Amino acid sequence: MDSARDIRQDEQLDWDALETYLQVHLAEAQGALEVLQFHGGHANLTYLLRYQEQEYVLRRPPFGKIAPGAHDMHREYRVLSQLHEEFAPAPRAYHYCDNTAIIGAAFVIMERKSGVVVRREIPEELAHHTDIEQRLTSAMLGALADLHQVDPRSVKLEQLGRAEGFVERQLAGWTKRWQLSKTEEVPAMEEVLRQLGQKVPTPQRESIIHNDMKLDNCQFQPEDPDQVSAVFDWDMCTLGDPLMDFATALSYWPDERFDQSMLPIKQLGNYPSKAALKSKYTNLTGLDLSDIHWYEAMAAAKGVVIAQQLYARYVSGASSDQRMAAMGPAAKFLAEVALMLFRQS
Repeated sequence: MDSARDIRQDEQLDWDALETYLQVHLAEAQGALEVLQFHGGHANLTYLLRYQEQEYVLRRPPFGKIAPGAHDMHREYRVLSQLHEEFAPAPRAYHYCDNTAIIGAAFVIMERKSGVVVRREIPEELAHHTDIEQRLTSAMLGALADLHQVDPRSVKLEQLGRAEGFVERQLAGWTKRWQLSKTEEVPAMEEVLRQLGQKVPTPQRESIIHNDMKLDNCQFQPEDPDQVSAVFDWDMCTLGDPLMDFATALSYWPDERFDQSMLPIKQLGNYPSKAALKSKYTNLTGLDLSDIHWYEAMAAAKGVVIAQQLYARYVSGASSDQRMAAMGPAAKFLAEVALMLFRQS
């Protein structure tokens, strides 16, 4: 199981202040509070709150300077307080606090879901299943396609974002984040941004999009690898082009054309190819993937920025997490990948 552990020393919060606050604002928050931490993520800080048998999850942004629009806890609350009604894998959010005096940042309290998270290797709880990589992949794509078919009006999220001009705003926004976070010049990234701006595709559909769909943002039950039981990290969720969402999932995927060592999945192994993912997604949604190379390059560029933001926090001293030291080289690698995606289209 994706269990919680002791809290990292430099990520302790004011637990007394939190306990006092929750006793007033969360009806079930009675009795002694026990706090543990989920260590799997790289950015937002995620903690397990336990009141005897009752458990919740607290999410807040990381320490240090936050890029504009990033780590939006209010957005995550807005989505998860509604989306669970139509999309079962979305954890239900119970409370949002914008008072930064409590634990140093805005935070969300949400439902605790238990299960298995797949990271760089298949967990032993899932390893006994036949064709496990293919089944996990199919489950993730099914969940993504299901999300893209949720009517935003049915979950009162039709005002979550403005679909018109979404792709152009994404390009402009991520370009700005790059300029704010870069610690040195990366020529490949500058060329990618230039090429992305030359021909922006027209979206075929408006959907609720997660904006960071990948296997380790999904949770599975050990006895049922064919269904995603939970999807996490909704702070970038919005309304927009579903192909942007699909391309983000592809960007985390093993690709025999590129070095595998920096990808979240350890090696190609028995996972389906990207071509197989594209075929299945097309069958599930009916969308045309003629321009998918643009979306893939854009997704890789987003990956560059995310890695660079994490690295910049490490360089500035805002984070002492040693994993962040590798994010600088990862950003450069992903910039080269994005450029190759254009050249091989």
